[in-house]
Amino acid sequence: MVKTKIGPKTVLYPMPAVLVGTLIDNKPNFMTAAWSGIACSSPPSISVAIQPPRYTYKGIEENKAFSINIPSADMVKEVDFCGIYSGRDTDKSQLFTIFYGEIEAAPLIEECPINFECRTTHSLELGSHTLFIGQIIETHVSNDCIGKEAIDTDGVNPLIFAAPTRQYHRMGEAIAPAFSIGRKDRD
Repeated sequence: MVKTKIGPKTVLYPMPAVLVGTLIDNKPNFMTAAWSGIACSSPPSISVAIQPPRYTYKGIEENKAFSINIPSADMVKEVDFCGIYSGRDTDKSQLFTIFYGEIEAAPLIEECPINFECRTTHSLELGSHTLFIGQIIETHVSNDCIGKEAIDTDGVNPLIFAAPTRQYHRMGEAIAPAFSIGRKDRD
């Protein structure tokens, strides 16, 4: 396979489109982020990279808490809106039904199938972004997204962002069982 060098780029694909929530001046605010992912299994932790000028950054710094809300693909307009407009000028909390769990400074979005309440445990200034690591204090899952043995990803229908094309996508079909398809001829 022939390869073309394109220089150092942030073209990891796919990335989840998430809504990061926090309180700023006692008001809930949400921003769209795609640079988010699981950081550790024990203690369960999640990361999100945010630029210091972003309004949400202020809330995470002040409260040492945030939420990660996993929107469904059906929420694409709201997610895009939260990525275009700043909470400094626009009250984005009016787009959603908000609820709170264990952490009062981590507003959660009822319409999102999965929500993580996080306490900030680490922050790492990397350059253009600060990477916040939050310990997951509680996970909330919509009842219609819980299958017999696990979370039903088809029910969640998560929104995916593709940085190279600046497009939103849905997840594709399952193609093989993990931790077994690779063992086929070895056991």
